[in-house]
Amino acid sequence: MRTNTLNIITPEGIDFSLRLAGPVTRFLAWVIDAASVIAVFTMLEGLFKAIGALNSDFAVALSILIYFIISIAYRIVLEWFWDGQTVGKRIFQLYVMDAQGLNLQFSQIVVRNLFRFLDSLPGLYLVGGAACLLSSNAQRIGDFAANTIVVWKQSIPEPDLDSVLADKYNSLRVYPHLAARLRQQTTPDEAGVVLQALLRRNQLNPADRVSLFNRIAEHFRTLVVFPQEAVEGQSDEQYTRNVLDILYRK
Repeated sequence: MRTNTLNIITPEGIDFSLRLAGPVTRFLAWVIDAASVIAVFTMLEGLFKAIGALNSDFAVALSILIYFIISIAYRIVLEWFWDGQTVGKRIFQLYVMDAQGLNLQFSQIVVRNLFRFLDSLPGLYLVGGAACLLSSNAQRIGDFAANTIVVWKQSIPEPDLDSVLADKYNSLRVYPHLAARLRQQTTPDEAGVVLQALLRRNQLNPADRVSLFNRIAEHFRTLVVFPQEAVEGQSDEQYTRNVLDILYRK
């Protein structure tokens, strides 16, 4: 059955959901990327004209080859260095991820982009679009081959946190894979609650302050379970502060 979310259960028993990107949004991102590739290719127009003056057939063949190389290299390089994003994906806040929630590998990026030729047949990504519509996880052929998915994640703006976090040590950052899952699990509204609670903590009476941070901390402990050594001895407020640090700071 087709849904717009993907639930992943990790080996540690952690269950988290990802919002899948649909074919329409992915197509719009592809349009922007295609325009970017054409813009880069157009910069070489003078070279092709010069070669065409000598041998027009060779110039045409060379231009087709170079366009293919630019198109593939553009996506591979950006998706690797921008953590699964291209220009189009960044505009629409889309990310390429491993289908099991693991770290995205360079080989997966290469495979999914090499299969673009098949997905683009017979034109305008009709094969890839049909695969997205029929797939339960909105995957095109390249995603199936590379075991990847494309997800939508709303970015959380980074406020001025110096008054809340300063330079305090965050033991949760010792486990970056769990920190990443915490960011994936947390909605912008939940992140906003954490931020406002810490910004206004001094306005609360002691009993309400303890109760509030206990409720917040317990909620986030259910989202992702960190090892005992990472949270041992921490108050609920300190744990909440560490959560805020993960959500808002790179």
